[in-house]
Amino acid sequence: MDNLPVFLALAGRSVIIVGDGEAAAAKGRLVTAAGGDIVPESGDGVIAFVALDHEGEAIAAAARLRRRGLLVNVVDRPAISDFLMGAIIDRSPVVVAVSTGGATASLSRALRGRLEALLPASLGPMARAIGAARGAASAAHPTIADRRRLWERALAEGGGLDPLRPLADPDAAVAAAIAGSSAADAEVRTIVVTSADPGELTLNQLAALGRCDTLVVVGDVPAAVVDRARRDAVRVAAVPVPVDGLVVVLQASSSVSQ
Repeated sequence: MDNLPVFLALAGRSVIIVGDGEAAAAKGRLVTAAGGDIVPESGDGVIAFVALDHEGEAIAAAARLRRRGLLVNVVDRPAISDFLMGAIIDRSPVVVAVSTGGATASLSRALRGRLEALLPASLGPMARAIGAARGAASAAHPTIADRRRLWERALAEGGGLDPLRPLADPDAAVAAAIAGSSAADAEVRTIVVTSADPGELTLNQLAALGRCDTLVVVGDVPAAVVDRARRDAVRVAAVPVPVDGLVVVLQASSSVSQ
């Protein structure tokens, strides 16, 4: 990962924009949409955008702002920017940003277009409904593990809250999900690892790793594969008795190489 993705809360904060024209106006629309206030170079801001066509002037403006301790984005010049702006898909409060690290904005835009078609308009209202139902979910499913299983099942492909399926009534769908079961299904799933490339894992194997409650690693399983497991899964040396929830056993085959 060459850049750290960060979603910055701008509500009530000021952002410096240097320049005019469409590039500056576009950044201004984004700042305003996020609740930020636009100020000139002489003002105080938390971050800054430089939208100047002349490269020398852009470099000079960025240097002045950095001397004041600001992180600067120089529009269309990723090599001299402190942070980059991705192609944004807005389903607030769900926001997706696609970045190629400045390598190609065309690819970012192409990916955004494909993802825009996948993400229904009901995604934002569904997220708000889930947030509003936290109290009800905690009352009906008192433990963290219960609630994790509840939401994983509801949000899975084909589930009642499948994020890629349009919902006519998100609030009703969330209430129905909370009324469902969060009981653990005892299961042991063994995945024989034959390659150091996690891309060789099947979709079902990746899904199991992503939702496992307990992880057992047998043999010299490559770290890249182990890293695909849920980060807060319990790591143990052997399958526990009794089995509680989903236990995934990663077992290295004799042919696997680091």
